[in-house]
Amino acid sequence: MSDRPNLVRRTAFPSSVSRAVVTPLQPSVVYSSPDPDALDAQYEGQAQGYTYGREGHPNGDVLARMIDRMEGGEGGIVTGSGMSAVTATMLGLLSQGDHIVGGNQLYGRSLRMLTQDLPRWGITASLADPTDIAAMAAAITPATKMILVEVVSNPTLRVADMDGIEQLAKDRDLILVVDNTFTTPAAFQAHSRGADVVIHSVTKLMAGHSDVTLGYVLARDPAHAKAIYDTNVTLGLTASPWDCWLAERGLYTFDMRFERAQANAQALAELFAAHPAVESVLYPGRHDHPDHNRAGALLGGQFGNMVSFRLKGGRAQANALTRAAPQLAFAPTLGDVGTTLSHPASSSHRALSPDDRAALGITEGFFRVSVGCEPIDLLKADFAAALDAAA
Repeated sequence: MSDRPNLVRRTAFPSSVSRAVVTPLQPSVVYSSPDPDALDAQYEGQAQGYTYGREGHPNGDVLARMIDRMEGGEGGIVTGSGMSAVTATMLGLLSQGDHIVGGNQLYGRSLRMLTQDLPRWGITASLADPTDIAAMAAAITPATKMILVEVVSNPTLRVADMDGIEQLAKDRDLILVVDNTFTTPAAFQAHSRGADVVIHSVTKLMAGHSDVTLGYVLARDPAHAKAIYDTNVTLGLTASPWDCWLAERGLYTFDMRFERAQANAQALAELFAAHPAVESVLYPGRHDHPDHNRAGALLGGQFGNMVSFRLKGGRAQANALTRAAPQLAFAPTLGDVGTTLSHPASSSHRALSPDDRAALGITEGFFRVSVGCEPIDLLKADFAAALDAAA
């Protein structure tokens, strides 16, 4: 018999009368319970505890409670990505034969799910302009169960008629799902404003550093919340404890990042509008935005960090702009602490036909800018040089 000590799972975690200021990272996949009765108590909701990482873990719960407070709700869950949050919601709450009405300017993968994936599972979808309540109402059928919209659309930054859509959903007894990623609770508390389900891609502005992939879902009805949670667990749409820990850290600076990036976006929108290479600018804070008045009333003057613009010309001018600004990350993301450029025609909306993109106003010269926290003078100089090259 060996005299060497057995170190495998025999060393207790040290106890302490003090506590860690930073949330401990707990990557454990499994959790040990003292006996079967204790395990039953956890599963039956009589005791708080963890069992298996796919069913939940401490770092996920810490992050979820933080976002709950931002949205003014409770009981949200963190998922493995923004699209996993969409997936868990769609598959958790819709069944074969149901119909969903979606905004016609959703994130590209959300559009694909509604138009290509859900139909394979017997769920049909129609798309309508969320700025036009009559169009949304006309898209509803006797089989409609849900409405899915973004408050500010991706990438053309149109502002949905949220008051009208909320009333429409109530009148027709439909589940209103709001993707609040672009606006964030800093500009619009979707849960407090009547959404039945709120979705976030935490990957974006909330985490803020392009180093995590996470989603979040908050449902008002406990039955909806359980159905979404069960679907998330069954499909394995699991959030990583490490990503949750990083996102928690990112949220501590969210308010500062949001304010700085929003101020930068307002200044860049004016620069774009004045440059001869730019055909048009889309920013809800500008008076020439088609939904400016609605944005002011709905968002309380918080117009966000996203700006879109159309260059005069097409792909050649788009290539010239990005090549002239290598310090501005050309990447299909948003919400980073640094400014990023996205070209929807070649990234998020490439799956749409040219005619469908044109109908949304997405040309080859169309760019979406996720404005970051750099010094504004630096950003102005970078963009001025890039636009000069495009011209």
